Amino acid sequence: MGQSLNKQITDFLEYCELDRNLSPLTVKMYGYYLATFAGWLGDRAITEDTIREYRLYLSRYVNPVKGPLAKSTQGYFLIAIRAMLRFLNKKGIKTLAPDQIELGKNRDRQIKFLAHEQLERLIAAPDTSKDEGLRDRAILELLFSTGLRVAELVKLDRDKINLETREFGIIGKGGRGRVVFISTRAKDALSRYLTTRLDQARPLFIRYSGKMDENRRLSARSVERMVTKYVKKARLPVAATPHTIRHSTATDLLMNGADLRSVQEILGHKNVATTQIYTHVTNAHLREIFEKYHSK
Repeated sequence: MGQSLNKQITDFLEYCELDRNLSPLTVKMYGYYLATFAGWLGDRAITEDTIREYRLYLSRYVNPVKGPLAKSTQGYFLIAIRAMLRFLNKKGIKTLAPDQIELGKNRDRQIKFLAHEQLERLIAAPDTSKDEGLRDRAILELLFSTGLRVAELVKLDRDKINLETREFGIIGKGGRGRVVFISTRAKDALSRYLTTRLDQARPLFIRYSGKMDENRRLSARSVERMVTKYVKKARLPVAATPHTIRHSTATDLLMNGADLRSVQEILGHKNVATTQIYTHVTNAHLREIFEKYHSK
């Protein structure tokens, strides 16, 4: 069973990469979750009983450094197994039905976002008297303006950005294309940054250290470190990341009257259910609407 399962995992990962066009990171994480499961399962068959045993194992597992697995992380392991079983069933391979795997009930996901005043402090933190500061200001403005994922941001090339129309197209997560719009403030910040660029490098955002060649594209990790630096400089009370800024974009849109479907398109979510995680943060706004318009 072990060798057979390993072969099935390999086939499933190739299917994810070639046919489903999932991102390399998603395929990598599927591989990690499934390899961990295969190592635990050994030569046993995948049955309702073994899946239940595995759920108990995940629930009771304690990492010596990080502690117990979060409920969401436990769910990721089971989602990967269920996706592989769905693939095997599609190929006519007799195995446990995917629907037999219950994911368990998760608590509502807590979304961390920045208030308007906090965002303003963060965006104002870079020293724009320096080229690197102009770049960082442009990054922060663009992240909040567009709600881009950091992986999408660092892939941008400057010849693809139309500052006149304030829009550009990208291929996002899962190979899905969408049009991205830029605010006036983000456009101005990008313009100031690009006037300092005397190089011919294609990337929109480049590094200013290391080897000065054409391959100067800023990495996602560098952007994450940069945001952390300015969070500390602005003395914000939260450990914000580029994804926190993305959450802030969604929250800002909803609080100002945007509908869920529009926010879904702007953020590049495949399903509107993903966008619905933001609705609970607008409860205060809904209360204002209730008090203002509901008959006494």
